[in-house]
Amino acid sequence: MDTGLSRYRKQTLFAGIGDAGQHLLRTSCAVVVGCGALGSVIAESLARAGIGRLRLIDRDFVELSNLQRQVLYDETDVAERLPKAVAAARKLERINSDVVIEPHVADLSAGNILELLRGADVILDGTDNFETRFLVNDAAVELGIPWVHAGCVGSHGQIMTILPGQTPCLRCLMPSPPPPGGSETCDTAGVIGPAVNIVASLQVVDALKILTGQRELIQPVLSIVDVWTGSLRQMQLGGLNPSQCPCCGGTERLWLHGQQGSQSVILCGRNSVQIAPAGAVQFDFTSLANRLASLGAVKANPFLLTFRPSDSNCEMTLFRDGRAIIGGTEDLSEARSLYARYIGV
Repeated sequence: MDTGLSRYRKQTLFAGIGDAGQHLLRTSCAVVVGCGALGSVIAESLARAGIGRLRLIDRDFVELSNLQRQVLYDETDVAERLPKAVAAARKLERINSDVVIEPHVADLSAGNILELLRGADVILDGTDNFETRFLVNDAAVELGIPWVHAGCVGSHGQIMTILPGQTPCLRCLMPSPPPPGGSETCDTAGVIGPAVNIVASLQVVDALKILTGQRELIQPVLSIVDVWTGSLRQMQLGGLNPSQCPCCGGTERLWLHGQQGSQSVILCGRNSVQIAPAGAVQFDFTSLANRLASLGAVKANPFLLTFRPSDSNCEMTLFRDGRAIIGGTEDLSEARSLYARYIGV
């Protein structure tokens, strides 16, 4: 195996990277949070680009419905029910054995995030819920690590790169996450592969700028793309004032310190997990039932809504105050994943 720069020759010919930039890449560490649709494209692109160290964090395992858009996985991974971080690492090691791959099968939390992110030069958002994104934002600001936020649903997505101390953070843009049920997810609105690939590629472009020492090329914008209509627009964030943000302009780290974020507990003897989002929540059962009807069996009365996804053996019982009891599992990660997929936070 040639461990020199020859495999990256086409990349080093590009004036924006060159030999010097390639050397910086080979001595850098990137963390990918979430190895699903966005994360798998990001991880493969960085491995092929010659990143020195790639840390993968994911709590889920590979399912058949992932294969439509999650490019690192195949039917063998589904049959073996491999954790995504492990399956991704195996593929990436075959793609580029020069890269040090660190898979972590973990549910990112206030208790482990600082250790998992420490030493990173950039963090890339491959998550599927706002709770984790706000946690990552807190940790990135605390550690002073740039991170590239993104989300993708249907045919559209958004990208925002955050340089702590220089550009607005996620809380500057959104003081708090949308309420449960208040935003679409891939499991309620669907998603197409081309949208994932484009959004993830734009994330990687900004990561390459950061890792090759060109932070000045990062603009404080929120980029919004819709591949179905062919539109790309940028929302200028220069009007946001980070000095007034309690997170990046102060010391408030609500998610990092565990003051915000859902609470999960195993219900003893019931083979169930209760999920309780922090803060006041009020479900609209009518709109929620309409969104979920095509994805499984839904029943509702004035007090609660039950939902059995067609692709799961678990049953979700949702209460108006945002609580959910996930029956059929005592796995906290599985229960939180189901809640994030179908409810959105």
